[in-house]
Amino acid sequence: MESTAESSDRTPTEVSAALREAVATMIGAEPDKVAPGANLIHLGLGSLEMMRLVNRWRRDGLPVSFRELAAEPTLEAWQRHFDTVTAESGEATA
Repeated sequence: MESTAESSDRTPTEVSAALREAVATMIGAEPDKVAPGANLIHLGLGSLEMMRLVNRWRRDGLPVSFRELAAEPTLEAWQRHFDTVTAESGEATA
């Protein structure tokens, strides 16, 4: 996956593709096989893999919340969370 920090200039669709690719890599699936509303835990994403993703995104400058991602483990929900924290980060620096 490309750096999430780089995703701030991308459209939501492009960020979603990066998210999908990161998750698909973690669960060993093809990105196009991960449906936006699919429960990622049911697809094989464990808490350890989720924490690795969170740590990677935080290192890239995106302050994602493990709790938020774990509460609703779907690409759609994660995209909403990413959009929210990206907007809040932008407001904090503005």
